[in-house]
Amino acid sequence: MFNVVLVEPEIPQNTGNIVRTCAATGCALHLVRPLGFEVTDKYLKRAGLDYWSEAQIFYYDSFEELKAKFPASAFYYFTTKALNVYSEARFKKGDFMVFGKETKGLPEELLKQNKESCLRLPMLGDIRSLNLSNSVAVAVYEGLRQLSFDGFNLKGSLHNLNWD
Repeated sequence: MFNVVLVEPEIPQNTGNIVRTCAATGCALHLVRPLGFEVTDKYLKRAGLDYWSEAQIFYYDSFEELKAKFPASAFYYFTTKALNVYSEARFKKGDFMVFGKETKGLPEELLKQNKESCLRLPMLGDIRSLNLSNSVAVAVYEGLRQLSFDGFNLKGSLHNLNWD
C-alpha cells in the first residue's frame, strides 16, 4: 500500500501504535536510526500488541540509505512548517510518507530541499503539533480514501454487532 517512514523516532508507544496502523492498512514501516528506544522495549511491544508479526518493518542507518534504495519513488514530508495541506496531495500506492522525531520533526535542510513535497495537517491556534501516531493515521487514511479503500472490506467485519 504505502510506506510510512519514521526518522529517528523517540517514543516507543508512538512507534508501537504506528506498527498497529501499518498492520491494519498493509503499509510498510521504515525506521531510520538512531531510535530513541530498543525494539525490545516493553512499551513498544505493548502499544503494538500482537500486530508485530503482521507488519513489514525495515531498518536503515540513515535517511540517505533509504532514499538511495527507492530513487524513483515519491516521498511526502509531513511537517507543521509546510505550505501545502495533506489533503491536496494525490497519493499513489507505494508512496512514502515521511515523519520526523517527536521533539524536533524533520531536519530543516531536508524540508527546504523538498519544499513542494512537504505537507501539513491543519490545526487551530498555537498548537505546536499533533501526536506522531495520530498524524501517521490521518495521512495513511487520507491516502486510502483517495484510493477508494481499494482492497479493503467496506461492509464491516466479523467483529460487528448483528444489527438486525
